[in-house]
Amino acid sequence: MKHEKIETNAGWLIVLTLIVISIGGLVEIVPLYFIDETIEEVKVDGKDAVRPYSALELAGRDIYQREGCYLCHSQMIRPFRDEKLRYGHYSLAAESQYDHPFQWGSKRTGPDLARVGGKYSNEWHVQHLVAPRSVVKESIMPNYPWLLESPLKFNDIADHMRALKMVGVPYSKTQAEYEQNVARFGEDVAKRLDITRAEQNLLEQAGSGNYDGVPSRLTEMDALVAYLQVLGTMVDFNKFDDGHFAQFR
Repeated sequence: MKHEKIETNAGWLIVLTLIVISIGGLVEIVPLYFIDETIEEVKVDGKDAVRPYSALELAGRDIYQREGCYLCHSQMIRPFRDEKLRYGHYSLAAESQYDHPFQWGSKRTGPDLARVGGKYSNEWHVQHLVAPRSVVKESIMPNYPWLLESPLKFNDIADHMRALKMVGVPYSKTQAEYEQNVARFGEDVAKRLDITRAEQNLLEQAGSGNYDGVPSRLTEMDALVAYLQVLGTMVDFNKFDDGHFAQFR
């Protein structure tokens, strides 16, 4: 059958298109029934290395989404050599398991941010957000000076954590859930995931981190920098053998 005949016959075109789509769908769906898990196991000393965001980081993530940062920055490193050389180890599904919604992105007007945490100082991030071209001359990112002046509103952070808990994020409300998180993540992390201490935890992390450089105030800049500084830091790939995560593909 000539290709021209298929293109000029609507009936053949519809039937063959449906067949191709069906085959493609089966290729993607069927393997899921033969694997136990699609998320890698990332444990260090018997504890889960990847944890949900703390209250302050969660507030920063909200600002990140509000300002549309995801439109120009991806958070997903593909398993290609050039990506590894520039950004580091390819992204794991485990690293996004608590993201609602995930921030993989679809374009890179700016660089990928999946491993930006700890790459620069807090001061660098603050300056970069206030006046991007003062630290990266060729940057086309807009200025965000108001982040340094706008007080952080966090009176609803506990409600936000409760909402995320409803979709599977392991924040704790009861003592039993807290104990489960202690066993799963360790005591220090479990305290940060306690909804009943949400506002207190947020203030403590902001005070100790002093992300915006002005300890006397709590701004949106504090929260956003706290979020940026945690990206890519939960998994220490040096603790795993080369190719360890390939078994989960």
